Order: sequence, then structure tokens, then C-alpha cells
Amino acid sequence: MSQQLLVEYPMVGPPVCANPLARGADGVLRYGNLTPALTELLDLQVHAFAQREAVVEIGGPRFTYRELWHSASRIAGGLQEHGIGYGDRVAIHMPVGARWVQAFLGALLSGAVPVLVHDGLPAAVAERVIADSRADFVLGSGAGDELPDGAAYIDDGAALSDLALLCYTSGPAPGAAGQDAAPKGVELTNENLLSAIRSVVGALDLPTDGLRNLLLLPLAHASGCVDQLLPTFAVGGTVVLAPDTGKLAEGIATERVDMVSATPRLFARLLPQLAALRQDGMRTEGVSRISSAGHRAERMFVPAAGATPSAALREIFPAARQWSVWGATETSGIGLAVDDRAEADAAVLGFPFGGTELALFGPRAGSGHGELLCRGPNVTRRYWNDPEATADRFTGSWFHTGDQVTIDADGLVRRGATGQSGFPRID
Repeated sequence: MSQQLLVEYPMVGPPVCANPLARGADGVLRYGNLTPALTELLDLQVHAFAQREAVVEIGGPRFTYRELWHSASRIAGGLQEHGIGYGDRVAIHMPVGARWVQAFLGALLSGAVPVLVHDGLPAAVAERVIADSRADFVLGSGAGDELPDGAAYIDDGAALSDLALLCYTSGPAPGAAGQDAAPKGVELTNENLLSAIRSVVGALDLPTDGLRNLLLLPLAHASGCVDQLLPTFAVGGTVVLAPDTGKLAEGIATERVDMVSATPRLFARLLPQLAALRQDGMRTEGVSRISSAGHRAERMFVPAAGATPSAALREIFPAARQWSVWGATETSGIGLAVDDRAEADAAVLGFPFGGTELALFGPRAGSGHGELLCRGPNVTRRYWNDPEATADRFTGSWFHTGDQVTIDADGLVRRGATGQSGFPRID
């Protein structure tokens, strides 16, 4: 029987994020200058950018930072009047929109732990997620469901190690073997979230002069909430939401969008529509960033013979630099990244960034082939209420992704020959 090896691969690729990191007693790289809690970071940005637009729903409400913070604090006060306080779970089960953002921030400000429940889940699965989280309150998706309202309230007593978000996986990718398809609750602490935010801001070089990010990712996934919504807020930018993708032209042109973020599958579905709008005169030269979050393995369809997805997007957004970010719910949605200046090969997953470090597990780990393991300040410490899954998927601080990969001499990670992926899909 072949010996199973765990071989660590030090980061040798180009530095994607230059923020200072120091190794802790547990061996994990950590940022040393984080605010104590997510709410404190957001509060600082609210005061710095009070009059800037924080969130815009195309065809719906729009809020400045001051307006959004005030409305969220009143929701927090309403939750408090319902008996919700520090450490309680508040499920957010609502469609994408400005109201979702209000509810999410309201839950945070109440001192509760938001539980993200995707609005597109089948009813039985959503009910199972809510029950598993032991939610103390549900901010529902019904059109008539009013958000709680009370005297403005902000609980600012959280610490870096405190649970800040409960985010559920969406099951393994097609073809993944030996994994339970039931969603698992992933505990993300303030440190996990703040580290992911810091890493994304650095890796994608997000500006502080008024970024306007058209966010087409699902907000109830780590990729949308942790890796796009919160980093945009962290730089005082504007999150533009398009619940109706038929209004993309309005969103890109009228809202002066300079960044577009989506999953590979959604980009694939939207490419024909975007190409047609471009031919009809939609101006896209102002878009300087494209962020695709998800599996490189299931990137995007090839729209024409010989064309690559990045080439198709470049025709539509000629001035945009493109990033592909690859990660799991368990890694706060991040881990590897590559831009269009590095590799066009669809097998490429990217270089580790932020504090993410890699290892390989398996009989061929010493020669650069095996199951990908990750650790870092963004990686969860455990699953919610599931010690068996935690024991199965973690070796010390190393998270077993379930993905077979190769790591090149320069640190670039590529999909293995099997093409199997254990990362939750985020489409």
C-alpha cells in the first residue's frame, strides 16, 4: 500500500499581496494589524466615506454609507427588541438586493452571527440549513416580510477570534467522489473575514478613489459576500447590484461601473448578451477590472473556434484587467489567484495569495502531485456542529480541499489529471 505523504510547498511564486504577515505559534501566517472586528472596520469606513454611495440596486433603492449604516443600526435595534443579542444566529434568506445588504449588516450590528441562506435553494434544503444553524431569528424572503425596526443600536464588543459569519457550502462539484452533498456550515471568525478582505484588496489592487463594482455573484456565498461586497466596502467603494440581469447595460453605463464580478458560469451565460449590447453601442471602456470567482476547472465555454474566455471578455471590456480567484467556503472563498497577464491555460488555478499556504497529500506529494491542502488566516477552524466532518477534512491547521492538483517549481497550481474537485460550486 502506498504511503500517504503530507508535503508543504512554501510560497515561491510572485508576491500577489504585499501586506505584512507573521507566523503564529500554530505555524499559520497572520496579519498583525487587523481591527478587532468586522463591525469596527465597517464603522471606520462609514465615517470616512459617509456621503459616498455604498450600495445601489439598479431600478431599486440606493444608500450612502451614512444612510446604510443608520438603517442597519435600526434593524439591529429591532432585532434586539426581539431578544436577539451577542452570538445568536440570524438567518438571511432573501433575494439579492439592497434590502439583503441592510439585513446582513443589521444582523452584524446586533451582535448576532449572520447565517447565509441562498435564496435559490430548494425549500427543503433551505429549511434544513436554517434548522442546522439553530437560527434564533429568520429575516425571510417573503415579499411582505418587514425587516425589524427599532432604536438605533450597535454591538461593538466582538473580538478577532469570535464567530462572525456562518456560511454553508453548496455541495461538491459534479464528479467529485466520496463527499457528502449536504450543505455544511462553515464557521468564519472576524479574523477569517478581515484577513480575506485584506488579501483581496491587496491582490486585486482595489482603489480607494470611488470603485464602483457591479457584483453579479450570489451574496449568500463567501465569493460574493466576503470576497466582493466586504472588500468593496473596505475601500469605500460602491456595490452595484442587478437582480434583473436584463438591466446590465443600464448598470454598466448609467452607474459608471468600473469593475464587474461574477462566477465563471454566469459570465458564460452573459457573454452573448454582453457582446450584443457592445455591438449595439454600450460603452464599456470605463470597466478596468473583471473578477471571476470559482473553479478554473469549470471556467467558461469557448464562444468561438480558437477563442478563449479571456479573449471574449477582452473584446467586450477592452480596458479591463482580468483576475480569476479560486477558493472554497472553508477558505473564506479565496486561496489562489491568477490574472490574464500570467496564464491563459484553463487548467491553471493560480498562485496562493494573502496568507494562504499550500501542501500536497498523497503518495506522489513529494514530486508535486496530490490532493491540495490549504492553511492561512482566512481558513476556517472547524465546521458548525459537525466534529466528524472537521476531523475528516483537517490535519492540524491544514484543510483538505479534495482537489487533485500539481504544483510547479514556481508555485503555480494546476488541476490534476482527474479533474475532480471537492470545492463547493458557487454558481
